[in-house]
Amino acid sequence: MSEHNHALTPDEVLEKYRVEREKRLRADGTAQYTELTDAYAEFDRDPFVEPGFARDPVIEETDVVVIGAGIGGLTTAVQLVKKGVTDIRILDRAGDFGGTWYWNRYPGCMCDVEGYVYIPMLEETGFMPTEKYAKAPEIFRQCQLLGEKFDLYSKALFQTETHEAHWDEEAERWTVTTDRGDVLKARFIVVAGGILHKAKLPRIPGIESFEGSTFHAARWNYEVTGGGPTELPTKLGDKTVAIVGTGATAVQVVPTIAPVTKQVYVVQRTPSAVGVRNNASTDSDWYFNQKPGWQQDRMWNFTAMTSGLPLEQDMVGDAWTEVYRGNMAFGGEDKTKMPNDQRLLVDIEIMDRWRDRIEKTVQDQETAEKLKPWYDLWCKRPCYHDEYLPAFNRPNVKLLDTDGKGVEAITRTGIVVEGKEYPVDIIVFATGFEAGTMYKSRMHFEIYGKGGKSLSEDWAEGANAHTLHGLLSRGFPNAFLYSGAQGGFATSIVHSLQEHGRHVAEIVSRMKERGATTIEPTPEAEEEWWNWILTGIEYGYDQMKECTPSWLNGEGNRDPSRMKMMIYLGPLRHYSDQVDEWLAKGMPGVEIA
Repeated sequence: MSEHNHALTPDEVLEKYRVEREKRLRADGTAQYTELTDAYAEFDRDPFVEPGFARDPVIEETDVVVIGAGIGGLTTAVQLVKKGVTDIRILDRAGDFGGTWYWNRYPGCMCDVEGYVYIPMLEETGFMPTEKYAKAPEIFRQCQLLGEKFDLYSKALFQTETHEAHWDEEAERWTVTTDRGDVLKARFIVVAGGILHKAKLPRIPGIESFEGSTFHAARWNYEVTGGGPTELPTKLGDKTVAIVGTGATAVQVVPTIAPVTKQVYVVQRTPSAVGVRNNASTDSDWYFNQKPGWQQDRMWNFTAMTSGLPLEQDMVGDAWTEVYRGNMAFGGEDKTKMPNDQRLLVDIEIMDRWRDRIEKTVQDQETAEKLKPWYDLWCKRPCYHDEYLPAFNRPNVKLLDTDGKGVEAITRTGIVVEGKEYPVDIIVFATGFEAGTMYKSRMHFEIYGKGGKSLSEDWAEGANAHTLHGLLSRGFPNAFLYSGAQGGFATSIVHSLQEHGRHVAEIVSRMKERGATTIEPTPEAEEEWWNWILTGIEYGYDQMKECTPSWLNGEGNRDPSRMKMMIYLGPLRHYSDQVDEWLAKGMPGVEIA
């Protein structure tokens, strides 16, 4: 007989959370993952470009170098162009625009935030996603359309890794060098490196001895599986595939490949919380009869709802907003001000509901119990999918639960879980991405500011992070750093990225109008900003230190000394209002030469 969730008191639930967390704590923390270099370099190879690409080095002077052609760098470039700043150069190691949506082309890949909110600048191109939750190829296509419309392809250097960025104090310019021999001198740099692009690979004994095929889901190998981003794999009918990981990627991959694969093993360390998605086709009449400005209105509505701000209308009406909308009774009008004990009861109620859904959906009760997430709702990013849980009712899909330990070993022919070897033909690592680290780790290049001091050294690997608006940092003039530290954030990260880009484009535009050469925050302005960031703590109780290990809390080993890498935890609207007020006052707290 299964353990019914509603039979547990809140104290019993919290105790179960504690026990499950303890199982998963590891002394090595984030060191449990290996760098994708040397013997593991193949895991990071770009499978979507022709090998052997070469070009002549570019030596030039320009106004702005944007490092990163994902949604952050792309939308910033668009906003710069719209402000009349067209002398720009964009760098990315990928073969096209898109960032996350360039790399992630695995079967079933789609967005877990409504596409009408998430996909950037839909009104700029008139592109219509075919479904409420858009599939990855459509998001990638919109990125390409933006590149085409704003003539950004002529400004882009793809398949190019940044080597270093140096501030030249005499010339008052940044010098950016690359692995292609490029030397770009720029008045401004925008470092938009993304927070979820560097694939992580767990250190598993014997991984290099495996004789079958293995790859990371973010570098999906269609040569091995057949099919393509818009077609089902065609070569898996006689194959046994192990999917290692049960986060957002696996939740989408497993139900997509299960119908065409001989056997699927789903290797789980910590189950995801999986809510209802309710995807639907886009009504073209509704879509093309929206009033101008509709997408910004919808984005702000969704962001306000998922920040807990009280609103009369919920434009999106999905599981994300329901989490807040349906529980306002616990927190009064403003959920952001809810006392911690009440917030905890809300979270337990939601998670109980989601655990009940598993029990009712998955027929095998032992599997159902192992799929139940026992942690606070926000300890891991929730997933939303309607086919993942039913996939475990298929005879060819088996959950290999590791009781929080992960894969023990990999042999020449298979994987070892809890002492038993399972022969497999293909191992797919759906093990996520490196997040919350410094640029040098995530993007493999260093930024050197005044006096040749590196950002890693100046910020003491994050312990001494200091910014104005999470973008400018003293000692690094004219550099806009999308690091995640002390910036705004939203459930739809595209919204926060577009707000950062809007801010950057406005500053650069004003600098050019003034004929000014450099901008740099004062220490006092940075301190004042940090004190304002701290006011955001009241909007979210600090449950992360009690959370099950994940990328959100340094695998359960959060370093208190890195607190200054914290984002603003309050609503994005508050962040944007602060920035707009600063602009309206004429940009106080910066030194402009």
